[in-house]
Amino acid sequence: MFEPLKISSVEERNLLALDIFKFQASENKVYKDYLNHLKINPTQVASVDQIPFLPISFFKSHDVQTRPDNTKIFLSSGTGGNRSKHLVQDISIYEKSITAHFNHRFGDFTHYVHLALVPNYLEQGDSSLIHQINYFIENGDSEGGFYLYNFDELFQKLTQLKEKNKPVVLWGVTFALLDFIKEHTLSSSNLTIIETGGMKGRGKELIREELHTRLQESFPKSIISSEYGMTELFSQAYWNPITKVFNSHLSLSVFCRPDNDPLGNLDNNKHGALNIMDLNNWSTCSFIASEDLGICLDGGFQVLGRMDHSETRGCSLMYV
Repeated sequence: MFEPLKISSVEERNLLALDIFKFQASENKVYKDYLNHLKINPTQVASVDQIPFLPISFFKSHDVQTRPDNTKIFLSSGTGGNRSKHLVQDISIYEKSITAHFNHRFGDFTHYVHLALVPNYLEQGDSSLIHQINYFIENGDSEGGFYLYNFDELFQKLTQLKEKNKPVVLWGVTFALLDFIKEHTLSSSNLTIIETGGMKGRGKELIREELHTRLQESFPKSIISSEYGMTELFSQAYWNPITKVFNSHLSLSVFCRPDNDPLGNLDNNKHGALNIMDLNNWSTCSFIASEDLGICLDGGFQVLGRMDHSETRGCSLMYV
């Protein structure tokens, strides 16, 4: 129905965003009720900065969907015990989105060997991150695979791939990567580390700079990056170690609001809470008020922490 991945300009993005807003304001019961509660008439919303963003907590308490015939349910990691759910109507939309965002940042994903060190996600199941990585493994170089706590086996595989001069992406949750580098180091310029964030209650959370410094010391020639994504999103942003910001394809946009005003807007370069516009979410809700704090910048954004009383969660390390 909508084709966000073909967007080539901010003007196109804004026009499509308004179309999706009107569609969801009419067809998404939860979002429609939310707008009614705010006494907002969708026909009077004329620009992107007037679009209200749905609090992300609704994904825990309600079935947020525009198309009810969902084929798959993604569940969050549930660090705080209450798992968010994303009701997926068409899994192919998700797979096209994850492909476009990875390719936008790193080049064709099929050229890489994808290895994954994400034990907690494998153990809990129903994770969008696991589906993403599994899709990359199955459609990338055939030597890819998942690893739990078998660090020696993973190190052997990384060493073999270095000798073969193959480009590799190692996806890793923070605590598992830190445990891995206690025992192993590897100098490889063909390796990209993408940390997906979080200690998941297994130790003190680190600021991103400290984590990346530790990883860089153990992988001195490798690219160290992060993924910003979550269960409620179809799209991802990736950390650029040179510019020190997250950026993504135009189908994913991030705006800042005052942390005490859910309907407000902030100019760039000011601290606030993050509103996320994911146009690939057209079958659920594309306008999500997250509980993350950050700064919106020209060409990207930074994540600085979590709002008070919000759950430590997600697929991106936060500043705490």
